[in-house]
Amino acid sequence: MPRSALPALLYLALLGPVAAQAEGDAEAGEKVFRKCAACHQLGPDAENRVGPHLNGIHGRVAGTVGGFTYSDAMVRAGKDGLTWSDRTLDAFIKNPKAMILKTRMNFTGLDDAQDRADLLAFLRRASGDTADAPETQALDPAILALVGDVEYGAYLAGDCTTCHQPDGAEDGIPSITGWPVKDFVVAMHAYKNKLRPHPVMQMMAGRLTNEEIAALAAYFKDLD
Repeated sequence: MPRSALPALLYLALLGPVAAQAEGDAEAGEKVFRKCAACHQLGPDAENRVGPHLNGIHGRVAGTVGGFTYSDAMVRAGKDGLTWSDRTLDAFIKNPKAMILKTRMNFTGLDDAQDRADLLAFLRRASGDTADAPETQALDPAILALVGDVEYGAYLAGDCTTCHQPDGAEDGIPSITGWPVKDFVVAMHAYKNKLRPHPVMQMMAGRLTNEEIAALAAYFKDLD
């Protein structure tokens, strides 16, 4: 088990073993984009609105569109190395606030994998991007079904509380206290599967077993 500190930023994401997926239908994706169009624009005349324009999004570092004021969380994610690709966009569109903990994007996400594939196909076509087809990202239900041992989680938590405050305070480091178990688990597996780019977090999460992650999730969920 790891005994080094888990450092600062624990972004949430939805990722597990990946498998190839059809590229998606851009025509169908144009209809899905209607859910996005109130905040985002695409095309030659696209401007920043409630959200940044999406032209050229593939390969762009998160939080870097000129003239748009991003949340600190999104800027931090970009500085941490988050670059938009079909893979990272798929995870973000599935659950934005699970991917970027304090994003200001007020959208609950698209749970349907085909809708996301169609939307990504439309984004590539409409913005002139050329990118590989998206990949599905699904955490094994058996991992999510694990019931963590709270006492074991308390034992392991010293590796987390070196950086994260157990009382939920945030002193430049996001709180991990009170997170839903599922969010905590998918966050750690996102690092294990190298969706999130933080190299130290990838290393530390990679050393945790599924049972250890479940134990930590159970402990921090109800920590006062």
